[in-house]
Amino acid sequence: MSTGWDCHAHVFGPYAAFPLAGARSYTPPEAPLDAYLALLQRLDLARGVLVHASAYGPDHALLLHVLEAAPHLRGVMVVRAEEQRDLSGLRARGVRGLRFSHRSGAGNFAGSAGLDDLVALAPAMADAGLHAELWTDTAVLPGIDATLRALPVTVVIDHMGGFEVEAGIDAPGFATLRALLDDGHAWIKLCAYRNLPGTEIARGQPFHQVLLDTNPAQLLWGSDWPHLRVDPAPDAADLLALFRDWTPDALAQRILVDNPAALYD
Repeated sequence: MSTGWDCHAHVFGPYAAFPLAGARSYTPPEAPLDAYLALLQRLDLARGVLVHASAYGPDHALLLHVLEAAPHLRGVMVVRAEEQRDLSGLRARGVRGLRFSHRSGAGNFAGSAGLDDLVALAPAMADAGLHAELWTDTAVLPGIDATLRALPVTVVIDHMGGFEVEAGIDAPGFATLRALLDDGHAWIKLCAYRNLPGTEIARGQPFHQVLLDTNPAQLLWGSDWPHLRVDPAPDAADLLALFRDWTPDALAQRILVDNPAALYD
């Protein structure tokens, strides 16, 4: 499916040219653009969406560099409200959204932007033609449901909303995620492995199926390459094969090709 998209990946380095931020929550190995382009070729996908990593803090040089070097890619940037950045020219440079984090447990990483940043920046994002990407989880999603519905921008939720497999598909948090998708208030990136131990990934299929049944027109697929802080890291080819196993061919075409083309182009 050579016109398909990988809608969630990161690049890092080379660090001699693009060093990480001094204040960061993790230190990943280098994962440069050429390695990602090789991955797309191996997956038989044509397009990709690169998400700015919090380990780079407010330095967007790498993301903007790779978007210029590979104009068939798109980008999602992290911007905090305090930066007072002009957003109006970002879309012309390949940026399609800004990413924010609002998570339970350990909370947000150093270098990330939070929910307050999203609310503050949303009017300027709407004017600039940018959507909001949100890394969150179903433990906190019911508490921010009204906030997300009131935003003047499209919302894309990462990693299947951080569902809790033990809580099941009827849990309040997953019900909130499903309602946001059903009402057209959110797009969702399918990426089950982030929420499950590697040997239990099959337990994610019921959650995947519920989202397919709810609103396949606003679903995306992302490899999450290079699989940060996951040991052992999965092979993106295996993840894509699993997605295809779980998804009827017509819907797979829609999710891998039609939906991302509509959102990112």
